Amino acid sequence: MGKLIPLLIALTGLAGGLGTGFFMQSGDKDVTHAEVTEGDVHEDGHAGESPVCPPTDSAGHALPPTPDAPADFVKLANQFVVPVVVENDVDAMVVVTLSLEVEQGAQQEIYNMEPKLRDAFLRVLFDHANMGGFKGNFLNHLGLETLRTALRETGKKTAGPILYDVLIVDMVKQAL
Repeated sequence: MGKLIPLLIALTGLAGGLGTGFFMQSGDKDVTHAEVTEGDVHEDGHAGESPVCPPTDSAGHALPPTPDAPADFVKLANQFVVPVVVENDVDAMVVVTLSLEVEQGAQQEIYNMEPKLRDAFLRVLFDHANMGGFKGNFLNHLGLETLRTALRETGKKTAGPILYDVLIVDMVKQAL
């Protein structure tokens, strides 16, 4: 009887694992696409760009944001410190270091508009934190891609065409 109990526990665990694996499989492998409504179509007849999805090629694969011309890199002087608030208390602090990929020779122009860029980037980071972007496994691909896209779009709106990309150089979360 003493040897039967561990065997039953092992068989129960094995059956539970197999059952969980079976039910957790994605049964539908097909991708569904959202319908484009009239409000999503611009005057030129093209649908608006998604803030989550990067631009794609003809095969539907994401394109890296690479400029045609040579680029310079500008490291922003200070790190960004973002509080993670849970139930009206600061639960953790996230420290982010950003660099900017800019048009060659545009470094001084970026340094001149750094306060405005920092303000815009902080707004994006605070919004990301308030939406729960820094909770749990905040380093997953989809969460980071959403943050990268939002930072890139905000940077391009603020700096204009001289800004090619915003690079997340370092990200650290410290629980309090």
